[in-house]
Amino acid sequence: MKKHCSFTIVLSLLLFVAACSEPQSTGNSQNDAMTPTETMTSTEAMTTTNVMTENMTATENMTNSEAMTSTEVMTGSPIMTGSESMSDTQAIMEPANLPAWQTLPLTNARTGEQVTLADLTGKTVFVETMATWCTNCRQQLNNVQTARTQLGNDEIVFVAVSVETNVSNEALATYADDAGFDWFFAVSTPEMLVELAAAFGQTITNPPATPHFIIRPDGSSSELITGIDTPEQLIQRLQEAQG
Repeated sequence: MKKHCSFTIVLSLLLFVAACSEPQSTGNSQNDAMTPTETMTSTEAMTTTNVMTENMTATENMTNSEAMTSTEVMTGSPIMTGSESMSDTQAIMEPANLPAWQTLPLTNARTGEQVTLADLTGKTVFVETMATWCTNCRQQLNNVQTARTQLGNDEIVFVAVSVETNVSNEALATYADDAGFDWFFAVSTPEMLVELAAAFGQTITNPPATPHFIIRPDGSSSELITGIDTPEQLIQRLQEAQG
């Protein structure tokens, strides 16, 4: 009986000790169990976000580069700059791009030297068609003389072209010298008259209308102007064309 009681006591003590050694469950056990997973998820989320951001940046950079390449392919060259715009102006100055009337020779009535209007590219050129018998032409040429003297500019060239294809160089030179017109005078060839009429109309072959025009330094020309201009009007036109 005594042994039985001792055994019961010992067994009770063992059970008590065993019960005390078990981990106690708390209300945070579920959260504790979730924390490793959540921690891993946060890290993975940050990594994933960084990867996505890097990939997006790389894609955007590639897209911008590709867009620039596409623009260059479509246009044949990058966006045109101010210098390249100037190249277009220079292209006009090439002989192949000039009208035929600028490339046909004119013979200086005084010297016999042959030049073309294209040879004067880079300068402002005043051209007037005229005839030795035309009184309106004489008045206009007098105004040209006054404007020329006032301008005193070597970058502006004056050319008088006689539409009298049968007049001699000597006769035209005498006309210019007697009037005191000391600039370039030339007799037009029939071919030149045809090209001028094609470019400016038949009025350019009618001296009493005092037809005249201006060639700009880049080789382009103004429209045909008719009527007698005053020296002041001539100066203004030439300065505007000169730029």
